Order: sequence, then C-alpha cells, then structure tokens
Amino acid sequence: MEVDKKEELASDSSDQTVNPWEVSAKEGGKIDYDKLIDQFGCQRLDDSLIDRVQRLTSRQPHVFLRRGVFFAHRDFNEVLDAYERGDKFYLYTGRGPSSEALHLGHLIPFMFTKYLQEAFKVPLVIQLTDDEKCMWKNLSVEESQRLARENAKDIIACGFDVTKTFIFSDFDYVGGAFYKNMVKVAKCVTLNKAMGIFGFSGEDHIGKLSFPPVQAVPSFPSSFPHLFPGKDKLRCLIPCAIDQDPYFRMTRDVAPRLGYSKPALIESSFFPALQGENGKMSASDPNSAIYVTDTAKEIKNKINRYAFSGGQDSIEKHREIGANLEVDIPVKYLSFFLEDDTELEHIKKEYGEGRMLTGEVKKRLTEVLTEMVERHRMARAAVTDEMVDAFMAVRPLPNMFE
Repeated sequence: MEVDKKEELASDSSDQTVNPWEVSAKEGGKIDYDKLIDQFGCQRLDDSLIDRVQRLTSRQPHVFLRRGVFFAHRDFNEVLDAYERGDKFYLYTGRGPSSEALHLGHLIPFMFTKYLQEAFKVPLVIQLTDDEKCMWKNLSVEESQRLARENAKDIIACGFDVTKTFIFSDFDYVGGAFYKNMVKVAKCVTLNKAMGIFGFSGEDHIGKLSFPPVQAVPSFPSSFPHLFPGKDKLRCLIPCAIDQDPYFRMTRDVAPRLGYSKPALIESSFFPALQGENGKMSASDPNSAIYVTDTAKEIKNKINRYAFSGGQDSIEKHREIGANLEVDIPVKYLSFFLEDDTELEHIKKEYGEGRMLTGEVKKRLTEVLTEMVERHRMARAAVTDEMVDAFMAVRPLPNMFE
C-alpha cells in the first residue's frame, strides 16, 4: 500500500514542512523538491514524457511543462498509454476558497488544466472545497459559500469550456453517489493511518478528520452519475501542487479496494513569495503576492519593493560578477509567465553575466504581469452570475469527449 511507505506527515522535518496546509523552508532555505519526490514516492517528470505529450496532442507543450513547473507525477505515463489506445480520461482539480480574489499562485493549476483540457479534449470537474475552508479557517458556512462563488468567477475567467466543465461546491453537491463513495473511502482508512498521513492530533476537531474522503472521491467517476453514467472504469488525471499529494496517496491506496482505477497525478512546484523561495505565495500576507485584482501601480510597487533580487549590492560589483539567478524572484516569475523562450534565455544570460541590471529585469516583469492581470480582470468582469450557474448546474455534458 502506497501510504505505508511513509507513515508520516507529508514532509515535516527540521529543514522544511510541506503539507496541504503549510509550505515552508527554514530561514534562508528553499524547498528541496528532490527530497519531496523521495519522501512522497512520486516520479520525476522527464523529457520523454513531455515529448510524448507533444506527439499525442500535436501541439507545443505548455510553458509549465517545458520549464519544469510541473515536475513530478504518478502514473501519468499510464494515462498517456490509455489515451494512445483510444481510451478517454477526465481531469479533476480544485480550489479552497479562503480569499476574495486569487493571486497568481492560485492561477497556476487552472492555467495548466485549461491547456490539458484543450490539448486532450477531455471533461473536467473542479471542486470548490468551501467546507474545508470553513473547518480550517475562521470562516462561517455562509462566508465560505460566498467566497466559493467569487472564486468560481476567477476560475471561469481562465477560459474553460462550459460544455466540458463541471464546477461544484462541496456544500451544494455532496450527497447521493458522491456521499456513498465518501463513506466507502472512510471505512478503508483507520484513525492511525489518517494521523500518519495528515499529521492530525488529538487537538484537531473531528471535522478535519472527516474531510479527506471529500477530496478523494472526485477521483472516482461514479461520484458524478450525471456526467459519467456507466463509466466506472474511466481514468482520472489530477493536476495539482505537490502539497496536495497526501490526499491522493491515500486515495490511490484505497481505490483498488473499491474497484476503481488509481487516479494519476501531475504535480507542480510552488509559486514562490515575492520575498523568496522559503515558502509559497500566501493569501495571508498581501505583500507576498500579486493578486488578479491588483492595479498596475500596485504591481509595480510590489515588484520594486518586495521582489527578492539576486543582483549585487552595487552596479560595479554587479557588472563584475552578475546576478545569482538561483535566488532571484523576478527571474523565477518570468520563468512562469514570459511565453517567449528565446527572450527568457536572453534575460538570464545578460542578467547572470552582469550586463542587465535588476531594475531592467523588474521592469520587464512588471510589464508581463500587468498585461496578464489586466487580461484576467477583463475576462472576469465578463463573467456573470448566470455563467457561474451554468458551470455549476448538475447536467449531462453530451459533447464532453469531442
């Protein structure tokens, strides 16, 4: 059983903590992704898989694949094997609505999932875990539900196809077939195993203990009888950040015992805070994050004031030895969002060798993010309540595999 390999909280050691609720490295350090791969037991996403995606979809791999943002997987190769044989699959990702608006780190899985949906022409379910945030954050049920709809507008603004996408709130949807699967999962996971996987203690309220099956069962097609009637063997692929891996290690352990295929995962690194790579961008610190609601002036000020630079203390020293690209946040952000591979490599070379200054790199990043946020803002402004209702309606999707 997968979860028996590491009966411990996701990754919790003296130098880093990575679990579904906290991501941090010791002061001045950075997340060790090689260690995470070893501890979690997933696989590195290599060039052969990326090349295979390009061959099967006849389109250039997403920038997040080309640059290693999505870097690890579980059974992604098996999903590609099935797809090549003509078998379909569906996508599942989610969002825990705890803030009024999304920051750029929140957009990463949705931007990538949109690419996967278009490239493979497959349906998608998006879970809004408003129940989770009500239990983990100081939020009322009503406020969690309100934030779920607000976040749904930002998700829809990413450009998903309403004929292939079902967005659901746990508070609204859990019941029926979905709840039956939750109970089946819950009966397979002991209290000791849940404490080992998630780090729960005797001080945690029982709502936290009861939540993992809720996040597990969208991996099973029978949880959506209006979408996948009679398709209980349909494979599921989950794009997510690697901090969500504990939920799906548990799910993959349970799935065969319940007669389902193990969900496959494709996992991303974390979008770092402006202040550095010892944590991920956090909604609890507005100065660590660029929000999709930030103005051009706010974006410029945040980048200039808070984005940690790998440049040198003086122009003379910078010209002499160049920037440390390993710690430079503006370069990291450009690696996520600057589409042009040639321009990115040019910036890295010129900046790393001291011919380009920190101010120039921050200026280019400001331009890229301002354009991106403005494009998102306009798309979100066009999302109506009726559009949200359409994405969240419990209805068949007759053309979802076309």
